Amino acid sequence: MSTTTRSRRSRRNASAMRMVGALLALFREAAGHTQRSLGEIFVIGEQQIASIEQGRRPLKMDLAEQLDQLLDTKGALVAALSEMPEVDLVPLWAEEYLDREREAIAISWYEGLAVPGLLQAEPYARAVFRSRVPVYDEDQIEQLVAARIERQEILHRKVPPTTSFVIWEAALRDHLGGEAVYFEQVRKLREYAEVPGITLQILPLGRTSHAGLDGPFILLETPEHQRLAYMETHRGSQLIADPDGVGILTQKYAMLRTQALNTEETRGMLDRLLGEQ
Repeated sequence: MSTTTRSRRSRRNASAMRMVGALLALFREAAGHTQRSLGEIFVIGEQQIASIEQGRRPLKMDLAEQLDQLLDTKGALVAALSEMPEVDLVPLWAEEYLDREREAIAISWYEGLAVPGLLQAEPYARAVFRSRVPVYDEDQIEQLVAARIERQEILHRKVPPTTSFVIWEAALRDHLGGEAVYFEQVRKLREYAEVPGITLQILPLGRTSHAGLDGPFILLETPEHQRLAYMETHRGSQLIADPDGVGILTQKYAMLRTQALNTEETRGMLDRLLGEQ
């Protein structure tokens, strides 16, 4: 299985990323290149150049060196990248996934430990981050919660990605943050269950087979129709592009959807959980 494993490092400051992106756009235009022509030279595509220039995807050092040489910018991009401030919030091994998530046209997410981040209510997200060991301080928690809620913007775009979520009922039986937080989260899930383009299914406890026992994972489809898979561990992650590896997880997700309640049954279960208030 071909994987990319990231060690824990800090995520580049978002404002600085936008600054570096603006510099790249300025240098590119001065050299007479379009985003498409530049993307073709480096075989990375117009969309990736656009994402870097908009500050949504980090410029990697090796690409910065090549751009400085091509655009004759005297090492300006490398220097800007080297001096970027860092915010020790999102580890670098999750950064590439977040970039891909922002651009995905389809997301399929199996979760058995907690409600998927894209569906979390703010108080629930806060409870998740407060459960972390070692603990975050309150300032870090608030920044992480704000970043998680901001991620959810992709579900509310004019043309959102097609999304499917399968959540093991075990994740809904924990009352993280207390009763009030729990019921607010269930109400949010019930609202999402009615949103066109979002498919929400609960895999109930008591099944005699379970295709997700190896843990949570996410499947993505990029605008270029590349299929990727992502899995996290306590100290790293795997972003999988190998077709065989992605194919195995795609089969698992298909099986999980057959083992889960359908969408109508899922809405019924959420209504029953809300009725327990």
